[in-house]
Amino acid sequence: MEISQIIPHIEALIFASDKALTSEDINELINNALGFIEDRASLDQIESAIQGIKEKYETEFYAFELKQSGGGWQFLTKPEYHKTIALLNGDKFLKRLSTASLETLSIIAYKQPITKSEIESIRGVNCDYAVQKLLEKDLIIISGRNEDAVGKPLIYSTSKSFMDYFGINSPSELPKINEVLMEELVKATVMNPSEHNDEPVETSMETSSEQEINLTTEEIVITEEETEDQTHKEV
Repeated sequence: MEISQIIPHIEALIFASDKALTSEDINELINNALGFIEDRASLDQIESAIQGIKEKYETEFYAFELKQSGGGWQFLTKPEYHKTIALLNGDKFLKRLSTASLETLSIIAYKQPITKSEIESIRGVNCDYAVQKLLEKDLIIISGRNEDAVGKPLIYSTSKSFMDYFGINSPSELPKINEVLMEELVKATVMNPSEHNDEPVETSMETSSEQEINLTTEEIVITEEETEDQTHKEV
């Protein structure tokens, strides 16, 4: 089977699918659709065709591209057009998460599979509401039970929707924690010795109250989920 014959079918499948398709999925669908008996499309042909499609849409003539995301292949709009699309869709497709949910999701992403009690041990507060919200948004799934723990509690992992939403193919592609911490480090200011002289340097020390007044005040918005966490903590 010629690769040129299957390329349009692959494009149609990926375009019409509401989820990411793997090379294996595409291979099976193509062969079932075209009814190949002796001249079946091989997985190598499918992958070669996908690479050809990927190169095709990488050119500047197209506003979208073929990307491997969420464990499979999808057509995604190129980053330079995201702002334009936002004018059309607004915020209706954004999954808004409170700080409590983001913290819970981060713990699950990096520690999965993990039980709720282990999450609460790390966060220090009850996580029932946050976990429920993440399940409703299909960002996490119940992936089984911890057979070795008392009561065999449920264990949680991130979902395919999580990988799709964040544009990764597996949790291993998440930024390493030490890389994130390195970005947060602030180097001490190095003073140039040539700038110093023998004259006494006049310094001005502010009291702690003055320093607090000079700090920029940030508006703190307590969301429904954060309030729920606080309620559980007080109980």
